[in-house]
Amino acid sequence: MTEAPDLPAVIDWRLAVSLGSKIAGEGPEVSRDEAAEVVAELRAGAARSTGLVRDFTGLDAPDGTAPVLVVDRPGWVQANAEGFAVATRPMVEKMVAKKPPTGLSLKVGSKVTGAEVGGLLGFLAGKVLGQFDPFFEPSGRLLLVAPNIAHVERELHVDPHDFRLWVCLHEETHRVQFTAVPWMRDHLFSEIRAISDTVEPDSIVEGGIERIAQAIKSTRAGGSIIDMVSTPEQREILDRVTGMMSLLEGHADVVMDDVGPTVIPSVKEIRERFTKRRKGVGTLDRLLRRLLGLEAKMAQYRDGAKFVRAVVDKVGMDEFNAVWAAPEHLPSKAELTDHDGWVRRVLG
Repeated sequence: MTEAPDLPAVIDWRLAVSLGSKIAGEGPEVSRDEAAEVVAELRAGAARSTGLVRDFTGLDAPDGTAPVLVVDRPGWVQANAEGFAVATRPMVEKMVAKKPPTGLSLKVGSKVTGAEVGGLLGFLAGKVLGQFDPFFEPSGRLLLVAPNIAHVERELHVDPHDFRLWVCLHEETHRVQFTAVPWMRDHLFSEIRAISDTVEPDSIVEGGIERIAQAIKSTRAGGSIIDMVSTPEQREILDRVTGMMSLLEGHADVVMDDVGPTVIPSVKEIRERFTKRRKGVGTLDRLLRRLLGLEAKMAQYRDGAKFVRAVVDKVGMDEFNAVWAAPEHLPSKAELTDHDGWVRRVLG
């Protein structure tokens, strides 16, 4: 994987993928027959979930958009490196326009950034069960990480068939959200561009090590690297993105839990055990989650689900679906805990 031809390779993506794959490992040992069964069942579960999501939410995704891929951990690392390349391109373009890196600084710098990205992807690759990748052209793609799903279903001691369909319900909801609401991808990209526009190239390097050190210290108080590198203007944009992502995650959680009982006999047991697992396992795991901002993601699930349930209970699913009509109908971060405020603003 390489940068676009008109840009210097400021991140060594090959190193990132190689290192990330090594850190991630292969996952649990499974026989060839068991692996084939898991892959086939996940594909079938995703296909089955499309209709279940449509019937419950009223969102109708066009056929033939956003393929579903069942991948291993290295496959997830590769896919996300490709996504990172797209997401970081606006930032790279801005850096290069001001001061194109060359020679030894480019060579060394690309290795350093490649190693940093690889380390991050390697850590996350063992955690993610599934993910909608909005950066894949033309309409995104859904990734289901088979070894992680097999690992967690064993760890939780739950019915594997029920668990696989439960995961598919959540992840397929994301695929439906982005394909039934086509402006969502463009809106996300515009927010990424907006963040890039606020960053001064010199600030990326200046004080970088000190900022990371501060972020590590701040983990005791619940901070993260993301918190330390954002200016007030960037925080305003991040708050909008938080509102959008919380909606998407919470909406998917509501679907998996409300549709689940109709097709998944052990859904209550799965939810109870999985919720405990989301808190992290050991001290190091919790530290890394906090440092990388993953604790904030857990809050997204909780706040987003509460918002969706509160609005649907108040006005019904049809009225709630006004949230998908336009970017300005998305809840703000503040409205996640003030659903009446959103109802007054959007529904009058």
